[in-house]
Amino acid sequence: MIQLDEQLFLFLNTLGTESWDGFWLFMTDKFNMIPLYVVLLIYTFRHIGWKKGLWFVFTISLLITCTDQITNLFKDGFARLRPCHDPDIAPLMRLVKDRCGGLYGFFSGHSSNSFALAIFFITFFKSIYPAMRWLVLWAAIVAYSRVYVGVHYPIDVLCGALFGSAIGFVFARTSRRYLLP
Repeated sequence: MIQLDEQLFLFLNTLGTESWDGFWLFMTDKFNMIPLYVVLLIYTFRHIGWKKGLWFVFTISLLITCTDQITNLFKDGFARLRPCHDPDIAPLMRLVKDRCGGLYGFFSGHSSNSFALAIFFITFFKSIYPAMRWLVLWAAIVAYSRVYVGVHYPIDVLCGALFGSAIGFVFARTSRRYLLP
């Protein structure tokens, strides 16, 4: 399975072209997503008010902290080299970023965080604002960007997406009881 994952990575990663590199670098930079987060928080505060909105922000902070920390435990526990650190794969791939990142990559923190946030917002606002479903597309683009730029294998982003989705769902279901009118 690892060999198939490596082959799929090389296929997807080498499909990239310089004309698309800027887009994928933009999508992989977590700070470029701040405007999206601001819009989502403005919507949240308008819908549930300031007091519950502050609890909502606290819940999201807890969600991201949990997702990040558990992701780091997996990375250290599995100790799977990122493709850009793997001496067998690195010479065959395109590293689009200026640096590779940490040594280990299973599973992707970008993928788990983006899917955790997407599923959290979708589940929390599912009956109120169904258009939140588009956040899954955003999360998928962020996840794929990690393969494109050369810092994660496909299985890293898939497992990160599954983990993030699960934790986002649990946090949303729990917080809906307390924060929705």
